[in-house]
Amino acid sequence: MSTPTIAAPAQTMPTITVQTLDGGEANLGGPGWKAVFVYRGAHCPLCKEYLAQIEERAEKFAELGLDVIAVSVDSADRARPFIEESGYTGTVGVGLTLDQARQLGLYISQPRSEQEAPAPFAEPGVFIVNAEGTIQILDKSNAPFARPDLDSLLGGVDFIQKNNYPIRGALAA
Repeated sequence: MSTPTIAAPAQTMPTITVQTLDGGEANLGGPGWKAVFVYRGAHCPLCKEYLAQIEERAEKFAELGLDVIAVSVDSADRARPFIEESGYTGTVGVGLTLDQARQLGLYISQPRSEQEAPAPFAEPGVFIVNAEGTIQILDKSNAPFARPDLDSLLGGVDFIQKNNYPIRGALAA
């Protein structure tokens, strides 16, 4: 039995399809510039703030041709009120499975109590996927406190696109 490939820079973004909050589907991979933000779930106030910051920069993401999706392991019923409170109006993927989160190389946490979350969940991750469907930028954290600065991230994508900047970090450690 082969071990599944874990998402890494310069690799094709895994073809993972999730249901969306509006009843459709979204693919996290495939060609076309994308910004995929994995958030911890409805229990996370820092995620709510980060989603609001993404919303504030929606025009800049659009200017760069980035389709933005926020996704978590939460069900639609759990995600809906949280997303509405955050003010985020972009695409929201729901029901990411833990196996899919592992395929993305994300860290998984056990909730501290049922009041925090009903089941294990994925910690934050950011994937910038380029026009060819390859992971151009990857950031993942094992805690809610470390996430990329969005203005720096957007500036970096702008630089990459204008200068045909290569994918960094693709050599084995």
